[in-house]
Amino acid sequence: MRKIFFTIIIVAFFSINLTMAQETTKEEKVFTTVVDIPTTSVKNQQSTGTCWCFAGISYIETELLRLGAPEIDLSEMYIVRLAYTEKAKRYFRYHGKGNYSEGGQAHDVLNVVKENGFVPESIYSGNKYGSDFHIHKEMVQSTKAMMDEIVKNPNRKITPVWEESVNAVLDTYMGKTPSSFELEGVKYTPVSYAEKLGFDADDYIELTSYNHHPFYEMMNLEIPDNWSDDLYYNVPMDEMIDVINYALNKGFSVCWDGDVSEKGFSHRNGYAVLPASKTTDMTDSEIAKWEKDLAKNEKETTKKGVEPEVDQKLRQITFDNYETTDDHLMHLTGIVKDQDGTIYYKTKNSWAANSNEFDGFLNMSEAYVKLKTVAIMIHKDAVPKELKKKLGI
Repeated sequence: MRKIFFTIIIVAFFSINLTMAQETTKEEKVFTTVVDIPTTSVKNQQSTGTCWCFAGISYIETELLRLGAPEIDLSEMYIVRLAYTEKAKRYFRYHGKGNYSEGGQAHDVLNVVKENGFVPESIYSGNKYGSDFHIHKEMVQSTKAMMDEIVKNPNRKITPVWEESVNAVLDTYMGKTPSSFELEGVKYTPVSYAEKLGFDADDYIELTSYNHHPFYEMMNLEIPDNWSDDLYYNVPMDEMIDVINYALNKGFSVCWDGDVSEKGFSHRNGYAVLPASKTTDMTDSEIAKWEKDLAKNEKETTKKGVEPEVDQKLRQITFDNYETTDDHLMHLTGIVKDQDGTIYYKTKNSWAANSNEFDGFLNMSEAYVKLKTVAIMIHKDAVPKELKKKLGI
């Protein structure tokens, strides 16, 4: 009887473990590459809300590769520093009613490049505050406090040196941006360097998809980080996805802006899917803050077939009720399929190459991208001809 009892226990033990192993196997994702666009190494935005710049610079570096340039590590902080000056000017013009924060959009990178070009990372690090990593909270909060006092107009007449004083603080933290530099024995300005590499910021556009504005027209996307009030082409969801697929299959990568607060977004596990359960709202972009809450829900995100169908109506609902917000910008560099044939988009994050087992990349499911994309930035030639005609491009 004792032998039978122990035999039953052993059989039960192995049965449970076999079942658990089978369930684990079912939960594992096995991806097959469909498209893989050459890109540069994964960087780390560290303790800053500058994902918009890391994604945008990664996109430009990848475009330079596509255009035939060698692999180049461009300075994100050069762009960030100059963007803060523009943010301060706009905040001033709106009497402190605008958005002065660390966040931004992909077009902020292009807007700086159009006027000021870009420089290699070796020329401008943007870190003068004695830290071995980027952190901007003190700098942003102190300069915002300055701006808030300036726009109160305590002297009853704004002094002409307000901008100089704010820039002096920004320069103290980040350093003055170079007007010229030498590289491999050749002297450049940031603008001439961009021109030499063949990058034209006017070749790029942004698309979004929300039906509270007319389709096939340009719209001012109402998100806080669109502080510059730039315009986006508004297209139906299916056509936005068509653009992403067309672009990637033609060798163009895609700069992506969207929501990463879903339970199904797991950078640690290397993929993002839409869970059937309700989402949890989170509003920051640093990896520690995201992963702390998402780790609790990882088991709910991996079951086959739980992703809901996504249509234009659902996109609009989640945008209107703030379930979809512009949390984070990343960079789409390829297409993969899992063992069930589900399409995913290979996504380059800016949380460091050692932030997961996939060298800092993850794969976002097509359903996730349909629902949680806020906007994309692409080359004009990455838009299908039929849509170009509709948009007048």
